[in-house]
Amino acid sequence: MNSYFIRLVVLLMLIPLALNAQKQKSERAYAAFQSGSYFEAIDLFKDVYSKTRDKQIKADMVFMVSESYRLVNDPKNAELWYKKAVKSAFPKPEAQYWLAESTKKLGRYPQAIEEFRKYRQLVPGDPRTEQQIRACELAMEWLASPEAYKVEELREVNSKDSEFSPAFARDDYGLVWFTSSRDDAQGNKEHGATGQNFTDIFETRLDKKGKWSTPVPVSYLNSEFEDGAPSFTADYTEVFFTRCEAGKRENKGCVIMFSMREGTQWSAPEKIEILVDSLVAAHPAVTPDGSTLYFVSDIPGGFGGKDIYRSTRKSAGNSWSRPENVGSDINTRGNELFPHVRDNGVLYFASDGHIGMGGLDIFSAVPQAGDKWLVQNMRPPINSNADDFGITYERETEKGLFSSSRKGRGEDDLYSFEMPPLVFSITGLVKDEKTGQPVPGATVQLIASDGANMQAETGNAGDFKFSLRPEVDYIFLASRKGYLNGKEKETTRGQDKSREFMATIVLTPIDRPIELPNIFYDFGKWDLRPESMVSLDKLVETLNDNPNITIELMSHTDSRDTEEYNLDLSQKRAQSVVDYLIGKGIERERLTPRGYGEASPKVVDALIVQESPFLRSGVTLTEQYINTLQNEEQKEIAHQINRRTEFRVLKTDYEPAK
Repeated sequence: MNSYFIRLVVLLMLIPLALNAQKQKSERAYAAFQSGSYFEAIDLFKDVYSKTRDKQIKADMVFMVSESYRLVNDPKNAELWYKKAVKSAFPKPEAQYWLAESTKKLGRYPQAIEEFRKYRQLVPGDPRTEQQIRACELAMEWLASPEAYKVEELREVNSKDSEFSPAFARDDYGLVWFTSSRDDAQGNKEHGATGQNFTDIFETRLDKKGKWSTPVPVSYLNSEFEDGAPSFTADYTEVFFTRCEAGKRENKGCVIMFSMREGTQWSAPEKIEILVDSLVAAHPAVTPDGSTLYFVSDIPGGFGGKDIYRSTRKSAGNSWSRPENVGSDINTRGNELFPHVRDNGVLYFASDGHIGMGGLDIFSAVPQAGDKWLVQNMRPPINSNADDFGITYERETEKGLFSSSRKGRGEDDLYSFEMPPLVFSITGLVKDEKTGQPVPGATVQLIASDGANMQAETGNAGDFKFSLRPEVDYIFLASRKGYLNGKEKETTRGQDKSREFMATIVLTPIDRPIELPNIFYDFGKWDLRPESMVSLDKLVETLNDNPNITIELMSHTDSRDTEEYNLDLSQKRAQSVVDYLIGKGIERERLTPRGYGEASPKVVDALIVQESPFLRSGVTLTEQYINTLQNEEQKEIAHQINRRTEFRVLKTDYEPAK
């Protein structure tokens, strides 16, 4: 028997053994995956992938590695392996979806949109696709204009492991309880889904210098199992938290525990009998008055993965009512987790089912009539492309803490947030209406709806500046000798971001007549047409802003009729304007109507040349000149310019009757 034949026989004998070992390792990998031990499953799936030549098995293994990385919240490696999965010999359509989702979670939104479009070609009817594309588009818009919150990492608290779900444990907000898998955790087992220690509840205190102390375990509440996600009543006499009895290869479920404080001591934790033993209840959030408990569960009959439920009681010590789902406004086909309720009734929660920036986003839900909720994404910088969840507020303020897997010192980390006080100001310019030049030395008066009244004088550049307050309406009235008063309005009402307003106040000089635009009459008539009212109402406003002036209303016609007719018509038209102003409350003695007929043709200025370039600046539009124009259209334009209503200031020392 030659050596070649011997080697062939041995090889044939070893193949069944190798295939059997590979099958056993594959079964172990799937068992680890099904039990939630994803880190172990990754190594096993990779081993099978590297040692098989079967294309179907390779495709299955690369997909399962991808899934495992996704479920341990490692989007970078998940994206890498999903790319392999979609290029394998037997790609699954869902691999393309999760490739797009992983890319989105890495914050590469334009690329994620393209990947979702590829998935849409594979599965045209999936409603998630359009929602995810829209989410990517909104995320880019939100990042371009973030909310005004100031977000900072709690570096002195965070570790290389996970810290999440903070809760204030004292009414001065100087004591915080949170969940962590750091080395000091009492449970010394490693969780298969996280690769970290079982979590415990820790506490940290704020010192006089504003620094957080080194966290220590809340040993009298923690157990050998996973403990976390604490929630307190407003008087800090009751705390509710989650306990999950989970081993490395088994999940016994999660329950809600509670403890009561008497003096400085907390009672031994007890389980809340809110669901039957076979069902999961986690992430408790008690309302400040202790009457309602929100929590997370996957009770059959919900809307998707994990849903938020609520239960009520009459008072402390009473039993909790049968839980009810909070409804489809909040719950989706995805997961809704980590609820928190403020004293104003607003519910905050994390979700991967609503339109978000990637992973879990934090949402606010404002109660509405009919047991409805108005749900809104909190946007950046509270939310990011990573997981953001577990928010808590200091009462009646826009500051607090939350947890996030964005770049920090470890996995999930704690962050503080605060909405800085709104700061408003206005920078303005006062300029001459005719020349466009700045008007230095003008007085600008600020008149505010909250009673504030201040003055400033414009500088050499015609500039002024005021600080403004939130939720106030303002009028800025500018005045200078030789000009009509001018004004601008601004408001800070409804402004949710600090802002510097810009304003330009135009002053009209009173050394020449001032034309009223768009005053129209029917041919040969002196009745005002409705479209004239806008311009005249502005004149009413000007007269009210300048209560010490008297004016002459000047009406002009063109030269196409007799002088006597035009003079009479213009006088009647001037009188119609005066009558309108009197009807609006302007004193009769401030108004003098005068018709000029065709006696005062218009002198062409730069503005007229800009609108009618066939005319020359400085030319008087006499009938003789108009007849020299080239065509009837130009002549009609010139006649129209002559048909005008103006006013000029007669006196500036009028004293209204008291």
